[in-house]
Amino acid sequence: MNRKVSVARLSVLSNSLLIAIKVIVGILSGSVSILSEAIHSFMDFLAAIISFFSVRISDTPADKRHPYGHGKFENISGVIEAILIFIASGWIIFEAVRKMLHPYTIEKIGLGIIVMAISAAVNFFISRRLYKVAKSTDSIALEADALHLKMDVYTSLGVAAGLLLMLVLGYFIKSPLIHYLDPVIAIVIALLILWESFILFKKAYAPLLDEALSEEEVEGIKSLIGRYCSEMVNYHGLRTRKAGNYRYVDFHLNVPAGMNVKEAHNLCDAIEEAIKSTLDQTEVTIHVEIM
Repeated sequence: MNRKVSVARLSVLSNSLLIAIKVIVGILSGSVSILSEAIHSFMDFLAAIISFFSVRISDTPADKRHPYGHGKFENISGVIEAILIFIASGWIIFEAVRKMLHPYTIEKIGLGIIVMAISAAVNFFISRRLYKVAKSTDSIALEADALHLKMDVYTSLGVAAGLLLMLVLGYFIKSPLIHYLDPVIAIVIALLILWESFILFKKAYAPLLDEALSEEEVEGIKSLIGRYCSEMVNYHGLRTRKAGNYRYVDFHLNVPAGMNVKEAHNLCDAIEEAIKSTLDQTEVTIHVEIM
């Protein structure tokens, strides 16, 4: 099985389990912060589903209707995931404010702490696995999924710490104000998730506008082409873009009038091979012009 598909499926399964646990404990305890984490995990689950299908589609070979391949499916999935995170944040803030306006008591705090700790541990290992595969395959969809789970680790630990603080303070301070910690923690979680959605949206949306590769990559490409240039050979019109984990490079190569077709072809092959050996999944198009 494709590595990207395999690890995406693992994310779907782990999120399914965590959602069930958090919902049950959230309802039993009445904790809005735990329920907010359940909502967060549900969004992670949707993101994992989207990632699973997008990585399967993005690796489909180019066809007649999609001659440039299907790489942008990963970028589209990243944008959708960012929007889902934004919606989740709004829902969490709404529920937290509602709970603050209508005071309530949290039950089974100890159970909530245990569940949040388990959630943090599971997502820590799953996110590390996702990041590893995302980095090796340059997959924006898996990176987005990993970012979801990484943030879930922080928020789960935050909820666990808040519940633990409420439990400890409850023994010393008999005040209903302690219970306001729960919705406050939920709001902090929502704000962190909002920041996460902004970062993800920006990174996933840029390739949909055919934004150029990073300055570092472009400078690297210029350096590689420059190795084959001389007084008689130069280039212009360099353009780059990215779709999913696929990169596209094209430029015009000026060659002397005395160079025959075979020599020009061999020169183009050498430049193309140099770029591809440095940047994986790169398609290079060279337009030869006579000086």
